[in-house]
Amino acid sequence: MEMLRCAREHQQLSVFPFWKFVLLRPYLQVIYMARNAKDNLVSYFHFDRMNLTQPEPGPWDGYIHKFMKGQLGWGSWYDHVKGYWKESKERNILYILYEDMKENPSREIKRIMHYLDLSVSEDVINKIVQLTSFHVMKDNPMANYSYIPKAVFDQSISAFMRKGEVGDWVNHFTPAQSKMFDEDYTNQMKDVDIPFRLNI
Repeated sequence: MEMLRCAREHQQLSVFPFWKFVLLRPYLQVIYMARNAKDNLVSYFHFDRMNLTQPEPGPWDGYIHKFMKGQLGWGSWYDHVKGYWKESKERNILYILYEDMKENPSREIKRIMHYLDLSVSEDVINKIVQLTSFHVMKDNPMANYSYIPKAVFDQSISAFMRKGEVGDWVNHFTPAQSKMFDEDYTNQMKDVDIPFRLNI
């Protein structure tokens, strides 16, 4: 039987404990991508609006509080990003930031290639950059999930691939919500130094 070559997972380490065992294997390579909390929250809110398998997200203001308390489908964003960040210091995990990928996809793809010990031409890198751009993926049914029935993903409410921008949070948070969120963020992230950026 051929070994599993690639798997995609959204669970945090504490919810998916067998990953701790798997991560001990020195040959295993894990690539983890994280996005800044505010843009992640906005994206998650719109995803929950269109994902009819999830509970109704309710109003934006209440959703912010659920996010801060980790009361959403995949648990705490804070535990998620911090768990993999801490493990990346001890294990073979490449930790990538969404903002870095948006800012310079070629550089980040080269980091991934280096991590995977792969060597490809600059033409191939450029083709990967082009094919994985937000605008191309937004039109690709295998990436935009347009093949999923409307009874599951109602994309008339919100597209699965909505904007893909860094900094869209400013169009959603009021100044008071932003201040409250920042205070909670500072408290919850005080034990790590993940260099998230809110704009590029």
